[in-house]
Amino acid sequence: MDRKHYKYDKIHEKEIPKIILAAPSTENLDHLNDNNQIEDITPKPMRRRNSISMPNLDDLKVFIENETDDESKKNLVDVNTIEEEDDEFQHISNNLQRVRRKSVLSSTMLKPPIEEDLSPNSPTNSITSVNSIASLLKEKFQNIPQTIRRKKSPEYKTKVFVGLLFTTIVVLISTAYILYHQKVLAKVYFGNMKFNKDTRTLKIFNEEGEDIVKLTLGTTIDYDIVLNCLPKDSREDGSLCLEWMNRARLYMSFYNLGSDVKCYNLQWVSLSDNLAPTDCFDMSNAHWYGGGQTAESAWPLEKGSHFYQPFITGNIETHEWGNVLKRYFINSKGVAIIIDNETPLYISIKDSPKEFCLRAQYDNFAFVNKFTSTAQLNYSMCTSTNMSQLHVFLSEHTLWDGLKKEDSNIIDYFLTEPVWEMPEMKEVLTEVLIDSVTTEIANFVGTLKQGHILFNEFWQNQIGDFELDEKRFTNFSNFMTKQSRRGFRVVFTIQPFISTESFNFAKAVEENLLISERFSDRRIPALTRYKNVQSAGVLDITNPRTVNWLLDKLNNIIQTHKIDSFYLDMGTAYNMPLYYSCQKGLLNPDEYKTIFTNSLQGKVSLFGVSSAIERPRSPSFVVLPEFEFSWTGLRNVVPTILTYGILGFPFLIPGAVGGDYATTQDVVIVNGTEHIVLEDPELYIRWLQLATFLPVVRYKHLPSSYSQKNISSLAKDLAKKRYDYITPKLKKFARVSLNLGLPIIRPLWMLDSDDPNCHLAADEFSIGDEIIVAPILYSGAREREIYLPAGVWKDGIDGSLRKGNRWIHDYRVEDNVAYFERMPDDTRF
Repeated sequence: MDRKHYKYDKIHEKEIPKIILAAPSTENLDHLNDNNQIEDITPKPMRRRNSISMPNLDDLKVFIENETDDESKKNLVDVNTIEEEDDEFQHISNNLQRVRRKSVLSSTMLKPPIEEDLSPNSPTNSITSVNSIASLLKEKFQNIPQTIRRKKSPEYKTKVFVGLLFTTIVVLISTAYILYHQKVLAKVYFGNMKFNKDTRTLKIFNEEGEDIVKLTLGTTIDYDIVLNCLPKDSREDGSLCLEWMNRARLYMSFYNLGSDVKCYNLQWVSLSDNLAPTDCFDMSNAHWYGGGQTAESAWPLEKGSHFYQPFITGNIETHEWGNVLKRYFINSKGVAIIIDNETPLYISIKDSPKEFCLRAQYDNFAFVNKFTSTAQLNYSMCTSTNMSQLHVFLSEHTLWDGLKKEDSNIIDYFLTEPVWEMPEMKEVLTEVLIDSVTTEIANFVGTLKQGHILFNEFWQNQIGDFELDEKRFTNFSNFMTKQSRRGFRVVFTIQPFISTESFNFAKAVEENLLISERFSDRRIPALTRYKNVQSAGVLDITNPRTVNWLLDKLNNIIQTHKIDSFYLDMGTAYNMPLYYSCQKGLLNPDEYKTIFTNSLQGKVSLFGVSSAIERPRSPSFVVLPEFEFSWTGLRNVVPTILTYGILGFPFLIPGAVGGDYATTQDVVIVNGTEHIVLEDPELYIRWLQLATFLPVVRYKHLPSSYSQKNISSLAKDLAKKRYDYITPKLKKFARVSLNLGLPIIRPLWMLDSDDPNCHLAADEFSIGDEIIVAPILYSGAREREIYLPAGVWKDGIDGSLRKGNRWIHDYRVEDNVAYFERMPDDTRF
């Protein structure tokens, strides 16, 4: 078909209002020959244009020239730039669209440029190609929404439906699995107790879903696989039994103690001699109390720190635990832990992580007697909604059981009358000296009660004689008559030790009355040291013949010398011989104290005991450990007496005013009389102020024996204040203690256990729930912070009313002690 000759020169620029594509240049179209071919002409340099879509007209012309060999190629013209009347322009438009879909780049433009083509007007330097690609990409992106909106195939809808159905089935099965196992766990782990077998983490929750105790079980087990026990090892009491193969077996059970008290019992049975069952309690989310006095006198317990030590009595100067212990702990969220007495218990308090751990472990001293083939850790966790109410529920409520009228009077005597310790030196302890001391006391106290005269062990020549040293006490009967008329009560200190220099030692060995040496002949006594005695045997109180022998000695002393009572100084567990062996095996050395005390109570009158793991029957008191004459020693008094109180020892005798011992002590002679020069008079005064509010005031030296003149007058004023105001309160709450087992001296959290500020007060205490005392415990202090629980309180210094449930900052205290009396809530002036 012949190509028609088009007259492009008829088209003028003004006739093309819009240019969408850059049209070819028409200035060289006149050179077409009759065959519609372009004659060989030298092209002009191409003008550079910044087209946004297509090459310029000159570039397009070059493209046309390169395609002339193919007669089927059409001239490219944008259909929008040609008048629609000309039908032949439609043909050009079709060719233009077809070329655009292919490429706008000629083969010449894709060749590497030669040097002469690198001129500024060279087509290869044009950005047209880049713009064309951008236009193509833009067009593709604009077509994406149309692609998305295309009608989905029926197969696509089927796949979506199957996927949703599968997901729904998986969710339903997972939910059913979780709910099923939650039901199983609630049944197995007693509802509020959850135990993760993999991590061995146990949590107990309250009714609100809050975890109140968290612990890690079996921390010494190096085996992760846990199985249910075999039927032969299971128990018929409903206990859950789990076993870690050949390592340990755990029994867990649940029981109700009351409508609001739930208890969970855990018992580990070691299956290997080398494994010591250990459980660790998290202390980071609650405050813990109990156990006994620690080396740091920590209150709460998390302020202390020590590695695993046997839970036996000791001296905090050299050991981790003090002279009074009980296997009882309680936290601020209402969880109490009670450890079985037969557990060979070791305890650790850690700083990081903050936890305390219970461990069952036999050893060569504290728990040498094995009552089970392997160590067993057995304890219960009891929970309640309120910490204070839980403690009241678990306290002993029958202290009055078996109490006589005269026993109740003895308690009142202790609360009313001070205790006067006689000089410690054996050489100076004579009738003449004691008579002069009691005369001075009578003159000093005046019309107030005289008190108890406490003789140390040197009323006898040698410890263990159990007979009065008549060389130093030549006329003791007249001495006793005089002291009785003055209103004094005389107390002798006795001990279970018999010095090897005592005339009773040989007889005790001959009759097998002493503790023997382990792994040796039963007739060979085990020896120890105690205080000033370098070598002494220990009475085997588990032998009935020993008890009878001792009671005969004590009753003879009472009948002969008319003394009032005995004070049992039994030392601590570490005062037992290292290789001790009794006729009856002991659970631990501290059980000796319990047997000794129980053997004498009811047979002779007991003033008190120096150490205990069980409360002695009333009216016997328990004596606090010795404290150094220092500000640190003074600060240790309050947390120690608070701890002993919540352990179930309400009747306590604090240490001596001014401490039981001092590092240095100077003496001066004034008018022929010795006077002690106090290194720190302020410390003694603050100690005396604190003792005024404690159950018993104990003196080691007369206030008048100090060279500072103001001490004697201050002691008289405080003695009168105590007699008139404090003693009636002490007697009142002593009756409460006999009925409910609650301490006379209480921590603030017993007034309001829901108040977090009450849990950390280690330098305040209350007498019952009526008087709060805040003593000065730091040198030079004249003011302090005081916290008052909820209620209305009357200031004991200025008589003003104070609103409770708040801190009193910078409370001014000069020469007296801050105390506050609870008033009715509607009290107003």
